[in-house]
Amino acid sequence: GHDHIDSPYCREHRIEIRTAAGCNARGVLQYVMAALAALARRDGWTPAGRTLGVVGVGSVGSLIAQYGERFGFRVLRCDPPKAKQNPAGDYTELNEMLPQCDIVTCHVPLSVNGDYPTKAMADASFFASMKPGAVFVNTSRGGIVVDEDLIEARRSGRLSHAVIDTWNDEPHISRDLLGLASLATPHIAGYTVQGKAAGTAAAVRAVSRHYSMPLDDWYPPQVTPGKPDPSIGWERMSGAMPRYFDIEAETSRLRAHPELFETMRNNYRYRNEFF
Repeated sequence: GHDHIDSPYCREHRIEIRTAAGCNARGVLQYVMAALAALARRDGWTPAGRTLGVVGVGSVGSLIAQYGERFGFRVLRCDPPKAKQNPAGDYTELNEMLPQCDIVTCHVPLSVNGDYPTKAMADASFFASMKPGAVFVNTSRGGIVVDEDLIEARRSGRLSHAVIDTWNDEPHISRDLLGLASLATPHIAGYTVQGKAAGTAAAVRAVSRHYSMPLDDWYPPQVTPGKPDPSIGWERMSGAMPRYFDIEAETSRLRAHPELFETMRNNYRYRNEFF
């Protein structure tokens, strides 16, 4: 994300901005699927007959939707900017999506202005519109959620589970929300070896192009790029996932020491992507 950068100032002073958008998309994909696999084991369900709603269908959300369908979910996509650009596309309006979905996962930027602001998007009306007993997942930005409203939705039983990786007021996160989240992590959804390598490569390549240096194809030589596995299914993915990412162990660590949020994030041992 680049919501923390003063873009108008940069434009005014001819400072170019380049981002590594999408570098951690596959890492976030695997985080979300790890969370869903853990909840499926806990509650005894499979994707068949369940509807997955993806809010924001960019680099991350499009992968979530693609693999969700591959794994057997019925998938609904909500992305108003993309729907405006492509009215014939396969998009569902948010107020139509929320009542239908067993799981809603958010992959939107944090925006305050414009036609589609996302700050405080997930508020009381958002949660009241969701299907009773649904699951809410946020790996995008903490600021899209109104903590008090999510806490009430969990306490009331409106939502069966909340999975939270991005928080308001990091690293001083809500202890109440932490206690009510079924799975909770310190903003590490995209923290994979390959994601960090791709981000580093994007930075080096951007500098290389700007200064006409010979590094346009550079990639960290010590990292093996991930290789998507087009044949993987739900059973194999969910069975293998704990070897790559034990999300329940990460949750226990954060619950035990929420005051170490930033330390856990800064010292996180990057995991490997495997599909």
